[in-house]
Amino acid sequence: MKVRVGREVLAEAVGWVARGLPSRPSVPILAGMVVEAADGQVTLSGFDYESSGQVSVPAEVADEGRVLVSGRLLSDICRSMPRDSVDLSGEAARVQVSSGAARFVLHTLPLDEYPALPEMPAVSGVVDGDVFAHAVAQVVSAAGRDDTLPVFTGIRLELRGSTISLLATDRYRLAVRTFPWEPVDAGVEANVLVPAKLLANVAKAMSGHGLTLALGSTRTGDGLMGFAGGGRRTTSRLIDGEFPKVRGLIPAEGAITSTVTVETAALVEVVKRVALVAERSSPVRVTFADGTATLDAGNGEEAQASEAVEVTLTGEPVVTGFNAGYLLDGLASLGTPIAHFAFTQPTKPANLTGLRSPDDAPTADSAYILMPMRLPT
Repeated sequence: MKVRVGREVLAEAVGWVARGLPSRPSVPILAGMVVEAADGQVTLSGFDYESSGQVSVPAEVADEGRVLVSGRLLSDICRSMPRDSVDLSGEAARVQVSSGAARFVLHTLPLDEYPALPEMPAVSGVVDGDVFAHAVAQVVSAAGRDDTLPVFTGIRLELRGSTISLLATDRYRLAVRTFPWEPVDAGVEANVLVPAKLLANVAKAMSGHGLTLALGSTRTGDGLMGFAGGGRRTTSRLIDGEFPKVRGLIPAEGAITSTVTVETAALVEVVKRVALVAERSSPVRVTFADGTATLDAGNGEEAQASEAVEVTLTGEPVVTGFNAGYLLDGLASLGTPIAHFAFTQPTKPANLTGLRSPDDAPTADSAYILMPMRLPT
């Protein structure tokens, strides 16, 4: 192999594939990254039996070839190179990576032992990459991080004709986002559960491009979904398990007794300050009354904090308590200047949505449900 690639282009591509490689591979060969030079481009691939990633970038290919090297090491090297281009050259046993006066020699891994990447399933439809990225960003913070409960570490995709809904929950909050797409089959109806971390990486990397969704089998044990856009493609095994029936937590419009609108940025600053004295497992008390939201945290033994922010309250006053971190995650996910809370009862889940202006009405295409915490008596 003998090839020259732009440093920034190569570093970004290698870094993206390397992020999908396992930090503690079940077998050492899975720490490798396939580097293939052919037809005026370099293709980089990684696979760990759960997910695969592949990206192609333009290159000056003098000699075609295919090698397997340590993915994370190659990523570190490419990021540190001093010049605007990187040369890759070598044989079956080793590869030289050079830029300017910098030279690195990497020993290759046995390519014949590396597993073949799964084939992309048949195309199911196309969605705007920016719309998809925005939707994933709005729900991903609500996904669980406890690997012992894998169902909660995924984002559920509900495909219903020309719309997709994303749902995520860690049992203490729920995020929902619905948006349009262009399906191949207008009558498609399917539910799949994709790892949240992978979906976040896909959405970020493929924003700005048309994103192709490819849904393969959804049978337990061999479900597969693919994503392609901007010269990149990813496949992921689906998470097995029954996602909880969480849509019932969204307050029905007729059951809402109180609503609150507030400037998002102002509330974020107040929550951050008051939360400085809140214990990790203790709620921040929020009192919505008389045109203000008063936030209180802490206890008399160590420290206390209290601050108020102006709000517009419609309906009955509300006294409730929220986990400060979950509340901040919800506010950050809105991406709008106005935050809108809807309550049925102080002890029931609250629905947080975003508004472009105070005069707007909340829509049904998004929701961030916060479970209230029990307030100390």
